[in-house]
Amino acid sequence: MHRLAELLESSKNCVFLSGAGISTLSGIPDFRGSNGLYTKYDANKIFDLECFRSDPAYFYSHALDFIYNLDSKEPNIIHNTLANLEKEGFVKAVITQNIDLLHQKAGSVNVIEIHGSPANHRCLSCNRNYSYDEICETLKNEPVPHCFECNGLIKPDITFFGEMLDHDSFTKAVEVSSGADLFVVIGSSLVVQPAASLPLYSLEAGGKLVIINNMPTPLDRYAFLKYDELGKVFNYLSDRFKVR
Repeated sequence: MHRLAELLESSKNCVFLSGAGISTLSGIPDFRGSNGLYTKYDANKIFDLECFRSDPAYFYSHALDFIYNLDSKEPNIIHNTLANLEKEGFVKAVITQNIDLLHQKAGSVNVIEIHGSPANHRCLSCNRNYSYDEICETLKNEPVPHCFECNGLIKPDITFFGEMLDHDSFTKAVEVSSGADLFVVIGSSLVVQPAASLPLYSLEAGGKLVIINNMPTPLDRYAFLKYDELGKVFNYLSDRFKVR
């Protein structure tokens, strides 16, 4: 793992792409793992826009277990190490597929949330915004939150299947990926497009790819370094870079 540390130290523009696998250490299940959310819930329903419109209670009742309990979740050694590496100048940006807000909670500043965020919710009828805390409070008493102004259905600003990614966020993700001389994938199976294509922008510009994931990915053959154990790698990096 010293080779990875040396790459970080010599990199001028290192970018990380994080997936759900990094948050399992914080008690948040991933999606496609052996105990992932998609083994419990219908993947084609819980994040499907049309299903949400027709049966929003399905989403909100299940999301209580992994979105609307985030106040009880804390960043783990991976989030904390990345925040420290950014502070010390070794990491320029973290692109994340996650919707758990833990990168920001750990102190990372340049976080690009390409799949959106539950930090903001929006009425689908009048477009009024609601905070995460407001929705959590509402869900204590109501199965589905509705707008105070027009009684419209409220949806989190998370990109559901059937929606386009936020243009500005994905454009920024492509921009920082294209400029990365070191691109590190952590906890992502790289099967969800277009996020899975982001490492290719770095590779095409001559960057090195490192993948740290406990399952194979479609880009493993392009990886300069490949590791299976996130915890082991980040324990080493936290010691090497003196994470507090």
